[in-house]
Amino acid sequence: MTTARPEQDEFDAELLRAVARGDEVAFARVYDRYAAILLGLMLRILRSRPEAEDVLQEVFLQVWQQARSFDPARGRAFTWLATLARSRAIDRLRAVDARERAAQRSAEDGQPVASAETRTWADEEAIRAERAEAVRAALAELPEEQRQVLLLAYLDGMSQSEIAAAKNQPLGTVKTRTRTGLKRLSEALRSRLGQQLA
Repeated sequence: MTTARPEQDEFDAELLRAVARGDEVAFARVYDRYAAILLGLMLRILRSRPEAEDVLQEVFLQVWQQARSFDPARGRAFTWLATLARSRAIDRLRAVDARERAAQRSAEDGQPVASAETRTWADEEAIRAERAEAVRAALAELPEEQRQVLLLAYLDGMSQSEIAAAKNQPLGTVKTRTRTGLKRLSEALRSRLGQQLA
């Protein structure tokens, strides 16, 4: 039992190194291994499943884009993932709180509030809305079978094995559709959002 963790840590670190090289299969494995755990962590912070699911997408987009910044000398892969998830969840919680405070002040004053905090929140919300729209549009461009596996994985939190069983399809088919769908989605998002994804 004492040797399991170092071996597991090295396996996770190698997966992230592969993700940094653009390996969609490794990315899918990281997702399968940690999406449910990270979702649970964010649910405890946000206390809202829709918010937590939305942030989970942001976290894995960040993992895909920034896996090269993971340094195993500074800690375990899981710790890095959990830190990203916690940070994103806290940012979202602050944004939600700021929105609620602004709405409360606006209701009390009977007029809109245009503080720096509200403007910052509005800017963040505009960017988030633009990204969400870009993701929806990019997903709509995918072939139906690729779109379905990505939605089942990222919105329903299903592993590739669970998707294969639910769709009565070979696991290899699901993996191929996930890999191809992620690649096409990434390309579409890059063309739609440009430097925002850098």
